Amino acid sequence: MPHGWKLFQLDVKSAFLNGVLDEEVYVEQPEGFEVKHAGHKVYKLRKALYGLKQAPRAWYSEIDAYLSMCKFKRSTSEATLYTRSDSEGDLIIVSIYVDDIVYTGSSERMLTEFKREMMQRYEMSDLGLLHHFLGMGILQTDQGVFIHQSKYAKSLLMKFGLEDCKPVSIPLPTGERLKKVDGSDLADEGLYRKIVGSLLYLTATRPDLMYAASLLSRFMTSPTKKHMGVARRVLRYVQGTLSYGIEYVRNQSATLVGFCDADWAGSEDDSRSTSGYAFSFGSGAFSWASVKQNTVALSSTAEAEYVSASEATSRTIWLRFVLDDFGEMQSEATPLFRDNMSAISMAKNPVFHQRTRHINRRYHFIREALQEGVINMQFCRSEEQLADIFTKALPKDRFKYLRSKLGVKPVSSLGEAVEN
Repeated sequence: MPHGWKLFQLDVKSAFLNGVLDEEVYVEQPEGFEVKHAGHKVYKLRKALYGLKQAPRAWYSEIDAYLSMCKFKRSTSEATLYTRSDSEGDLIIVSIYVDDIVYTGSSERMLTEFKREMMQRYEMSDLGLLHHFLGMGILQTDQGVFIHQSKYAKSLLMKFGLEDCKPVSIPLPTGERLKKVDGSDLADEGLYRKIVGSLLYLTATRPDLMYAASLLSRFMTSPTKKHMGVARRVLRYVQGTLSYGIEYVRNQSATLVGFCDADWAGSEDDSRSTSGYAFSFGSGAFSWASVKQNTVALSSTAEAEYVSASEATSRTIWLRFVLDDFGEMQSEATPLFRDNMSAISMAKNPVFHQRTRHINRRYHFIREALQEGVINMQFCRSEEQLADIFTKALPKDRFKYLRSKLGVKPVSSLGEAVEN
């Protein structure tokens, strides 16, 4: 939150009932509401109903048309993001998720006007300052914004019977490398999938859980008891970090910064590497990922790092588009930090060497991004590589250091983020 703007929320009542259908849809007369002497007839719908597969699209078309009529500009990179500016340079930003509308802006007048327009058009509830959204808690103070999923995390532990478990300080043991066949018996596949799915949702505000959840998700089919044991260990880590979330400090430099890294041949089953990246905008990470690469890096660590940088570059391009829609155009090349000089040389040198000629051509678009000034690949020491936390299990001290650098910290009873 570089500008210190407040976030507000509106909730549309019975949103899907506002959607106008563009096609003919007929439904049977509901039981108990049949028209006398016309039981053989059906209803032709003019508007959508809940449960109708066309309802979400019809509602989106309706709200999109209305916002366009109100001179909002829809983002070409994110279909649910709208912006509107006036002659004085003030800006309002609106984001839509089904029936939830989150909005913010630089002008109190524009915010009030938008709320009035929406409440006149649709039946909706004014929820005021944004406090809860999609299972996330949002704390807004004069110092910044803190987002967390503490309530959801507690419900997870209760759901899986671990509300009284003993916590651990890190989610994975140092150097943990799981494989499909490890000699242990098969575990309950349904329970395992529920745990991993729940952990993946928790990563919305917990980048420190991203690598562990990504690693466990590779064994959704025929998980073993060892896999289940590691999954339960991650829940024990959640037990010790229930109040953790991400802090975004107000009035910071509005510059997009990225980190990317790779762990060469980290997968025990297919020798594929793991890519990780994280992006911040002023303070606190707001975009991150930990994914297994699609190809095997044959030559060296540099190849895995190069592929990771390519994936991070594509994310950088999309983020720059979205920030441009926000009115935060990045005039300078986005710094993309990595700790491997060989990968940086491969990106900056257009000459194909024998060790790199086999790399899939689609990964070489990173060179175009460098030439066009979209990214500026820079070297950083391994100790300062934030994306390292997304590629492997780390020792306790390093894990906690990188966790704090990502902006992940506990929240005090006063709603202020504090260091651990």
